[in-house]
Amino acid sequence: MTRVKGGFAPHRRHKKVLRYTRGMWGSRHLLFRRANEAMLKSLWYAYRDRRNRKRDLRRLWIARINAAARLNDTTYSRLMHGLRAANVRLNRKVLADLAVREPAAFSAVVQTARS
Repeated sequence: MTRVKGGFAPHRRHKKVLRYTRGMWGSRHLLFRRANEAMLKSLWYAYRDRRNRKRDLRRLWIARINAAARLNDTTYSRLMHGLRAANVRLNRKVLADLAVREPAAFSAVVQTARS
C-alpha cells in the first residue's frame, strides 16, 4: 500500500498543540508528543482545579470569619448558629469580606447574632 502522510490537517493540529504549550519548560514546547502530553495534563489540572478553587475559597472564608469572630468573643459555629436563628441571610463570602474590610460592621453582625 502507498503511504499517506495526512498533509495539512496533522500539521495544523501539531501547530495548535505547540502554540498551546508555548512557554513550557524543555521539550514540552518543542516536541509534539511531549507537548501533547503536557497539554492534556494541564487541561485536566485546569478542569480539576476549577472545582478545587471553590473548596479552597470556602475554607479561607471560614478561617477569616472564625478569626474575626474570636476577636468579638465568640466562635465560628456559635456565630453561624446565631445568624441562622436571627434569620440573617449573609453568605460566608460576604461575612469574610466584612470581617476583613469593615470590622465595625462585622461586630454589629456579631451583636445581632448574639441577641
